[in-house]
This record gives sequence, C-alpha cells and structure tokens, in this order.
Amino acid sequence: MSEELTQRVAELEMRLAFQDDTIEALNDALTAQQATITKLEHSVALLAQRQKELATQMPADAVDAPPPHY
Repeated sequence: MSEELTQRVAELEMRLAFQDDTIEALNDALTAQQATITKLEHSVALLAQRQKELATQMPADAVDAPPPHY
C-alpha cells in the first residue's frame, strides 16, 4: 500500500473509533433519560390517583363555597 492510502485508512479507523465512542455515550445518555422518564411517568400517575382520591373525599359544597372573607 502506498503511504497516502495507509494514512487515509488510519484516519478512517480513528474516525470509526471516535464514532463508536460517541454512539456508546449517546446510548448511555438515552438509556438514563428513558429511566428518568419512566420514573416521572410513574410519579405523575401516582399523583393523579392521589388527587382523584382526595377529590372524592371532599364535601361537594366545599368546592362551590365562597371564601370566608366574602
């Protein structure tokens, strides 16, 4: 192989290694973000259920009653 061809192959190998590292880092970040999203979705579902439970425990007239300063 000529020196120029050897240099080009070496450069392509370096680029490939860098791209592999970048893809791995992006995959790790995406995996972490998905885990966070899953936890947040679960928390929102629990909060919605809790809010629903509290709403059914409140007396109906408490929602429509004017504030005490009126």
